[in-house]
Amino acid sequence: MSAVVAPKSRFGGLSGGNAKAVIERGLRATMSNNYLIILSGFFEPVFYLFSMGVGLGAIIGNINVNGAEIPYGAYIAPALLAVSAMNGAIYDSTWNVFFKLNFGKLYQTMLLTSLGPLDVAVGEITLALLRGGVYAVGFLIVMQAMGLVLSPLAILAIPAVLLIAAGFASIGMAFTSYMKTFQQMDWLPMVMLPMFLFSATFYPITVYPEGIQFMIQSFPLWHGVELIRMFTTGVVTPMIWVHLAYYAVMLCVGVVVVSRRLRKLFLD
Repeated sequence: MSAVVAPKSRFGGLSGGNAKAVIERGLRATMSNNYLIILSGFFEPVFYLFSMGVGLGAIIGNINVNGAEIPYGAYIAPALLAVSAMNGAIYDSTWNVFFKLNFGKLYQTMLLTSLGPLDVAVGEITLALLRGGVYAVGFLIVMQAMGLVLSPLAILAIPAVLLIAAGFASIGMAFTSYMKTFQQMDWLPMVMLPMFLFSATFYPITVYPEGIQFMIQSFPLWHGVELIRMFTTGVVTPMIWVHLAYYAVMLCVGVVVVSRRLRKLFLD
């Protein structure tokens, strides 16, 4: 009788080359249980846009962005799109992963198959990326209907949102891999809320003292807001390469940390 040969793994045992199975499982679970949560994540920034972009925008008027005057609604709309990508990715990669990791024991079961830690990490990050893509397309349609898309470059906001979602998802999952209790997970809003309020979301960063500006520019959301704002307004500066590099590094670091953490937790 011939012995059963296990599928060969790739990348030194980190991957079985089947992240697709993780993605398919996540999509089935989302469509059967979580679709209402997905919808709520889309409508939240739309409500912000109507209330602040239209209502408050009528009072504020135009905002100066790198020498160009744009309507207030067109100023905050790309910021809200970046916030939507962040929130969707963080939800999928923190609380969702926390329950799978500590209560559902889902990852332990996955790693008993031919799947490796890298498959799980890539699969979960891709799910967050897909959610961010749906938000991006829907929100851009709303922006176009409201006349807030000022440049044909706005189409590039879709891949930009995917990059933002992937960056936040990878870091969020890395953060969650160290969390053991609900109390530890409560640290998350302490980080997200300041980013939401101060990352040039509702007003230019120049209103702050120079020292505070430097701190805000270290926030990942600020880079996302500025990146999408460049595409939707057409006011592009060389800083675009800094924003892109920031998220590329963020994504790579997150994937490496998550893969190593899952291997340490369940395979070593």
